Amino acid sequence: MQFEPPAPDAHPIHVAIVEDDPSFSDALARVLQAAPDMHLAGQAATRAAGLALLQGPPADVLLVDLGLPDGSGIAVIQAAVQLWPSCSIMVSTTFGDETHVMRSIEAGAAGYLLKDSSPAKVLDEIRSLASGGSPISPIIARQILARFRQAPGSTPSPKSTAPDMPSPLSAREKEVLDYITKGFTTHEIAKLMALSHFTVRTFVRRIYSKLKVNSKAEAIYEARTMGLLPD
Repeated sequence: MQFEPPAPDAHPIHVAIVEDDPSFSDALARVLQAAPDMHLAGQAATRAAGLALLQGPPADVLLVDLGLPDGSGIAVIQAAVQLWPSCSIMVSTTFGDETHVMRSIEAGAAGYLLKDSSPAKVLDEIRSLASGGSPISPIIARQILARFRQAPGSTPSPKSTAPDMPSPLSAREKEVLDYITKGFTTHEIAKLMALSHFTVRTFVRRIYSKLKVNSKAEAIYEARTMGLLPD
């Protein structure tokens, strides 16, 4: 995936890291600080420090390890959803089992990466996340798909929402979802709607939350299933 260099006046992506592996955290911090479109907003190495970090100014992207020395990073994800509602959260961990994956997604993570990528590759995934994507390691994506295929009733009938049931999405959220369906990026939607891309990202997060999904593809599928979009 190719990314255009940021415009001179573009707002850099503020990234916070909650990671207890000093070598990984330091390597990631170095490449973040060297990237012209990134800004390291803060680092924490424990669950307690991560929760304290959330008391400060919100970042655009939060990277969270799950295996912290004093508890699970899922608690940090849950707190970030409440305290930094416009922040996009991505797990970066060695845990690839279904329990950790599903608990992280249910807590509010929009991306899930295993620690098998270089720090430079992680930067590309951060850019994708900040633009409204949901980066997921391939092996994790296959695991999630397998779970959906095995789930009972995983093929709901279309337009299952009653005709007289009000839409869970606001008019602006439906407008954003319509643009997403047509393949526009977050920045393109921002220009079309005369909004900042951070505002659009907030709309996207609200859409995901209301539809109980974690990616654009899932949002489109769920919206069509509910009759919010044409087939």
